[in-house]
Amino acid sequence: MTGKATPKDHPEISAANFPALRSFLRGYFHEDVADEYGTLEEAAAQFYEDADPDERKAVWSEWSRFLAATKNLSLNAMNKLLHDKLDCASRLQADDVDKISRALQGLRPASEESSDEEEDY
Repeated sequence: MTGKATPKDHPEISAANFPALRSFLRGYFHEDVADEYGTLEEAAAQFYEDADPDERKAVWSEWSRFLAATKNLSLNAMNKLLHDKLDCASRLQADDVDKISRALQGLRPASEESSDEEEDY
């Protein structure tokens, strides 16, 4: 399935099955994300700094499960599920998924790693 997603298409994606991810999305990917954090990646990085290890682990686990469950969907369909089922107010762009995944693991943005390597020379 690569077309439109509806809540009926993915009954396993629900606030009850993804409580930590829903809490993260509501707390960090809200309508003021650009003003407060700049980007979704920066919001995810801030979560990583703010959260305790158990919260990080729960969100990472649920994010990974969400990505696995939606891997064959279009970005628009994924965004619809995030919005309709998990109350995410932000829309992901094509490169956001990898950036968010890195930030949720505590990894620095690839652009920062590249500039650090250049400074070492």
